Amino acid sequence: MSSTNDTPAEGRHSEIREIPVREGEHIRAEDLPAPLGLKDQLIRFVLVGGVSAVVDYGIFQLLMHLAGLSYPVAKAISFVFGTLTAYALNRRYTFRAEPSWRKFAVTMTVYGVMFVVQWGLATLITKVLLDQELSLWWASTIGFVIGQGVATVTNFIVQRAFIFRS
Repeated sequence: MSSTNDTPAEGRHSEIREIPVREGEHIRAEDLPAPLGLKDQLIRFVLVGGVSAVVDYGIFQLLMHLAGLSYPVAKAISFVFGTLTAYALNRRYTFRAEPSWRKFAVTMTVYGVMFVVQWGLATLITKVLLDQELSLWWASTIGFVIGQGVATVTNFIVQRAFIFRS
């Protein structure tokens, strides 16, 4: 004897939308977790941003101080690593979005613009602080934090409103 829960309801299959994950694999849209609210997304975005900033900053300092690369070159390389970390974690953890090459491309474009803003702002602030005879470590750290802050706020707004909107 089977209960009504053992068989799908009449016509229910037509309502289930499958989402391709990898070639040959699909998940049902109803199996995806519900989107998070603004507060939860903001908290997660900040946490992901912190992890990504640690990746970015750590690689930046290693490249500049241990590898001897110039500030602009070290910052450009470290930004790429921080950006890829942020995208991967935000797509999955913050915005709970399905994989999409289009979203990846749009996000990388936004990050590219934000790189110019962040890098330019951080480089300018570092130069000004070095001219004030602040040490390279302090000047580059302050420049990094301010540039990162501006980029983080802008990225959250753009990603939530346009790229990963529910």
